[in-house]
Amino acid sequence: QLQASGGGLVQAGGSLRLSCVVSGFIAGDYAIGWFRQAPGKEREGVSCISRRDGYTDYAESVSGRFTISSDNAKNTVYLQMNSLKPEDTAVYYCAAARGLWMLSSALSFDYWGRGTLVTVSS
Repeated sequence: QLQASGGGLVQAGGSLRLSCVVSGFIAGDYAIGWFRQAPGKEREGVSCISRRDGYTDYAESVSGRFTISSDNAKNTVYLQMNSLKPEDTAVYYCAAARGLWMLSSALSFDYWGRGTLVTVSS
């Protein structure tokens, strides 16, 4: 029901756009978030968008470089990542939250898709 894609290898300073296609029973008013997990590190919230009212939230580490957006007609949420840094290297996951959510709490998200690997070389 959540399919992430768009990962790849990019040089530092480059850009990538991740896509998360939402399907099935996940309703249009679910919030969709992006999380990432680097090797040996805990999963962290990157950004989230409420598809109900368009509210967005970003982790401080990506604010000003990443932009989240939603195309509700295509049931797709995008994460535009610019000015990428080697420390952005991680597996990126999209997740859906049915109710109240907090970007700092992965537990507030109910459904998860498989990840897509982003590798940023220095």
